[in-house]
Amino acid sequence: MARKIIGVVVGYITIFVIVFVSFTILYMILGHDGTFEAGSYQVTTTWIIISFILGLVAAILGGFVCVLIAKDRKTAYWLAGLVLVLGIALAIPALGETNEELNKVREETAGNMEAMENAKQPPISLIFNPIIGAVGVIAGSRLKKTKQQPLQSA
Repeated sequence: MARKIIGVVVGYITIFVIVFVSFTILYMILGHDGTFEAGSYQVTTTWIIISFILGLVAAILGGFVCVLIAKDRKTAYWLAGLVLVLGIALAIPALGETNEELNKVREETAGNMEAMENAKQPPISLIFNPIIGAVGVIAGSRLKKTKQQPLQSA
């Protein structure tokens, strides 16, 4: 049981680290003008598309790591559930933001931490990200072969 819990925790940490590092690099590559619409913290379509791809890759790797540690493919469903529930829980406050918060004016240059704190995504991406993450975890869990239990005869 401990192996399964550790698998879920390390799988989630894997997803978090990959997303954090890859989004930081993406922000450095795109810069503030490629990441945000002019004068605002609304993210560009380019950012949204690439972030979906990076999130999916992170989720696939997280699912793989989870199964690698847990030695049980079913454990990935727990990780997928965690990704889905936490993703939706974190999206709820952003879905309820006021127009004032959504239309906050961006200074010409925004540092990485300021960008992370203020970035505004469209509601559809806030809803799809956790779903894509959960699907990615399950897909990643299928990359690791596990020993199949022989069928018990009745």
